[in-house]
Amino acid sequence: MKVVTWNVNGIRARHEQVRDLIERERPDVLCLQELKATPEQVPDSICNHPGYWCYWHGARAYSGVGLHVSRERAGEAPRITHPAFDHETRIAEVELGDVVLASVYVPNGGKDFAAKMAFLEALRGYAGRVHERGRQLVLCGDVNIAREERDVHPKERKPNAIGQRPDERAAFERLLACGLVDVGRALDPDNDALFTWWAPWRNLRQRNIGWRLDYVLASDAVARSASSCVSHREFGTSDHAPVVTTFDAAW
Repeated sequence: MKVVTWNVNGIRARHEQVRDLIERERPDVLCLQELKATPEQVPDSICNHPGYWCYWHGARAYSGVGLHVSRERAGEAPRITHPAFDHETRIAEVELGDVVLASVYVPNGGKDFAAKMAFLEALRGYAGRVHERGRQLVLCGDVNIAREERDVHPKERKPNAIGQRPDERAAFERLLACGLVDVGRALDPDNDALFTWWAPWRNLRQRNIGWRLDYVLASDAVARSASSCVSHREFGTSDHAPVVTTFDAAW
């Protein structure tokens, strides 16, 4: 099972790159964030890709998440929804067997930090409820928090900067404490250059002076089947890199 998550920072500017990513990786599930568009604003080949069941949860010019589920994995259109706590089109979920997979775009917090913290708390409750139902959970997307100090390049570390604040990191750890594993870090525990986002100036991406903001968080049983979780810094023109995760198990 291959899962790809990517904050595209505007699908209209990168719809061809999404198509290229699909052709290159052939994911079973593709999670997209920050679409900034309605389906009517992008080519039909993306919103209705012939190889995928597609769900578009977006609005014009702001936020938005998407899910593409391979028709080879799901013979019939799966039920794709969004939880009640969703606002600003920030989360969509699909149930594949006993696994609930969600594409998530946590608010940045720059304009409304309280809303970001409320969303994180609601996400924690959501994870707990999924597990209480006896389901496994995979959360994919842009969490907009560098989990640890080493998840920010030393040149980019700023005390109390949004995305690096202690209260945000504590909220992240509370989410993980619901029975989730940070798959990228679990598979690459000693890599202090495991970044997924770079400010778009001074060639920071080329120099890998970035932040780790994009994650695949999975229930322990699912996380144990993960064999790779890689940030593809060289791909695309978004300020975020796609994160490609392979699980040696079918759901």
